[in-house]
Amino acid sequence: MYQQESITPYTPNANDKARQVEQMFNNIAPTYDRLNHRLSWHIDNGWRRKALLQLQPYRPQHLLDIATGTGDFAIMAADMLQPKRIVGADIAEAMMDIARQKTASRHLQDTISFQRQDCLNLTFDDDTFDAVTAAFGIRNFADLDRGLSEMYRVLKPGGHLSIVELTQPVNFPMRQLFRIYSHSVLPWYGRLLSKDHQAYQYLTRSIEAFPQGEQMVQILHKAGFAKASFRRLTFGICTLYFATK
Repeated sequence: MYQQESITPYTPNANDKARQVEQMFNNIAPTYDRLNHRLSWHIDNGWRRKALLQLQPYRPQHLLDIATGTGDFAIMAADMLQPKRIVGADIAEAMMDIARQKTASRHLQDTISFQRQDCLNLTFDDDTFDAVTAAFGIRNFADLDRGLSEMYRVLKPGGHLSIVELTQPVNFPMRQLFRIYSHSVLPWYGRLLSKDHQAYQYLTRSIEAFPQGEQMVQILHKAGFAKASFRRLTFGICTLYFATK
């Protein structure tokens, strides 16, 4: 078990993590986009763009966006990659309701669809997708190894996984500055807008506990990926991972 798997939003019951994560995201769905963009100073869209640039040379036509949330990554993938089909998968229906509204407003409903899925037990057949993406979501898995193995399973041979995830900076002084920001400003502002103070305390704790960098590359290899690499962005606040089946 990885440390973040035992961290939960509300009650200290790791066996109940998936249900608590679903409840948390349903609770904060109405303010999620505004909070995320403001708390990251709107840099998060640039991180997503870099993650999708990793896929552009391969021209994937069928994509799965894991932990799709309110659909920002799926919508950007539709614009940048011009695929035939994108499926956004998430456990929180309230988040995907917002994603469906945003997709309809951009007339992308023929390209993007959303499904409630347990990302540890995907219902898709083996070797279904050319690419799998995930933005700021795998940190919430109750079983990281199983979640990555499911991503591997549904990828076609030679398919690619592109992940963008929040991480803790490793170097001075950004590590110290990020700790101050994430332990004071982030939970205070999150509580102010979302009215769920525990959600943004959970965010900070899960970032600090999540494996990153070289360790995450080893975990991707363990899941079966033949190639895996990482690149830190914005002084290590965010990390891109890229893997090939």
